[in-house]
Amino acid sequence: RSVQATGAAASCETDECAAMPSPCGADQTCTDPNKAADKLHDFECACNNDMTVKKVDGPVTECVVDECASSPCGMGQTCVDGDTKASSKNDYTCECANGVMSIGKPATCEMGSTDECASTPPPCGTDQDCTDPNTTGTSLMDFVCTCRTGSGSQVGAAAACEVNECDASPCGAGQDCTDTMLTSTGDFECSCRAPKKGKSTGMAATCEFDECATTPPPCEMGQTCTDPDTASNKLHDFECACDKDPSLKATDGPATCDK
Repeated sequence: RSVQATGAAASCETDECAAMPSPCGADQTCTDPNKAADKLHDFECACNNDMTVKKVDGPVTECVVDECASSPCGMGQTCVDGDTKASSKNDYTCECANGVMSIGKPATCEMGSTDECASTPPPCGTDQDCTDPNTTGTSLMDFVCTCRTGSGSQVGAAAACEVNECDASPCGAGQDCTDTMLTSTGDFECSCRAPKKGKSTGMAATCEFDECATTPPPCEMGQTCTDPDTASNKLHDFECACDKDPSLKATDGPATCDK
């Protein structure tokens, strides 16, 4: 207690939290809200990991501490904390995929002659080769997935294969192919080469060719050129018609106009 007074009785203060040992349990915080009134048995114990869990005049017995939250086990191991009370420490269990367990520390996962590539379902994707470089040691998740088509590999997981679909020449003659998203399918683009126009995604393009747009023009001066079928890429079907008499026309060449 601390005492101080001048000409009168002192007002004694007692901080119950200052007692040794602490009146609260491990991983708990002690608070004495009323020291000035010298009131006893009103201190509070609160869990450090959840201050809303508290108790007056005694330690909390229900503090929850999940030791697995700090990921104490090794890669590829499952952590289980069977008793999450604060008073219970190092009782978590690390379990390997093959059933080997250890309490309070990472397990030594003896794989023996187990090949991770032989697991069901297979760890790699379709059209990928799986290689496990260490089937006799203690190594997990070290298998390698390698793409059979295209390029790409990944350790411990299926690979994201890069395939250039343009290698299969999916576009028609006189078209250019572009594939910018190598990890996805059906997104290649076919573009018609000049002077033809047109493009398509995921399939060959329908090229359009306007014969009237060529240089020099296919019709003579004083004549109008019309190409009735550009969508079908049909050639030699353009028409030349005389401006003065449109009834005078010719197909696939200049018309003979009256002078």
